[in-house]
Amino acid sequence: MNDVIGLSLVFIGVGFFLAGSIGLLRLPDLLSRLHALTKADNLGLGLLALGLGILAGDWLIGLKLFLIWLLVMGAGAAAAHLIAGQALRREDSR
Repeated sequence: MNDVIGLSLVFIGVGFFLAGSIGLLRLPDLLSRLHALTKADNLGLGLLALGLGILAGDWLIGLKLFLIWLLVMGAGAAAAHLIAGQALRREDSR
């Protein structure tokens, strides 16, 4: 049963990664693209890490995956904030 749940979470996480990538390519402006990409990728990575933690069956591996997810969420939020701030400053200078 753990295998089914773990693989289901992995596939759902990959689906969120795919949705974020499509949003990056299809949305009209920079801020919309950043929003779609950061939200979908953070949720996708969280589901992927949870699924892999369940598949591993070891709580230490699950903890490491959780910490990786937290670090990536922080880095993604900081990068999106910096990109959006730079884009807004460029619009103000025009």
